[in-house]
Amino acid sequence: MTVQTGDVERTETVLQIALEKVCFIIMKAKEFDVKDAVTDPDPGSNPIDDMQTAVLEDHEDDPVQEELRSLIMSLSFDEQVDLVALMWLGRDDYAAEDWDAIRAEAVEAHNRRTASYLCGSPLLADHLADGLSALGHSCADYEMDRL
Repeated sequence: MTVQTGDVERTETVLQIALEKVCFIIMKAKEFDVKDAVTDPDPGSNPIDDMQTAVLEDHEDDPVQEELRSLIMSLSFDEQVDLVALMWLGRDDYAAEDWDAIRAEAVEAHNRRTASYLCGSPLLADHLADGLSALGHSCADYEMDRL
């Protein structure tokens, strides 16, 4: 799609994944990225007992990570491919003009471990947001309450 902004005409890349889904994944990835190292491997049985600090630590059974993995696994093949391609673009592995090539490489690399691959990538939220930005998209206008 060609978009006219002032005197500049640019081509906006159409994604196979809805912007709302990408923005939600970015939000969840940010929640997970801020987790701290586990300081008490055996927290109290009641969150009040440990003053709810366990929620801020990166435990193996972290519900945020499980939600993020489940969400990514529930996406269609094309949506998962777009997420991987956006991450690669956002970490400066490619230029936005190479979107078709990036996407083709992500198709070739796709496997059952896409959710683990993405969740295990440091700065996933930042890379996805940067990838969106490189393609002319943004979560800034997205209202999180529409989810």
